Amino acid sequence: MVKIRLSRGGAKGRPFYHVVVTDQRSARDGRSIERVGFYNPTAAGKDKRLELNVARVQEWVGKGAQLSDKVASLLKEAGKQAAA
Repeated sequence: MVKIRLSRGGAKGRPFYHVVVTDQRSARDGRSIERVGFYNPTAAGKDKRLELNVARVQEWVGKGAQLSDKVASLLKEAGKQAAA
């Protein structure tokens, strides 16, 4: 099954996550099919906290991809940002 989930990057104590489309059997930080955005929980100042290609995520969901819980909440947040 195809999942849309977070892949961790960044340094110890300063996490940075890529939102990726991947096979659920692959490792968390392993091979992915496509990168559709990023999430920076430690963003400060003018740094972007969240960037998500909502159209591509919706396209993958239409093809049967499952969202992780965190990505589902980030998708709602991105939708609110786009409306504002």
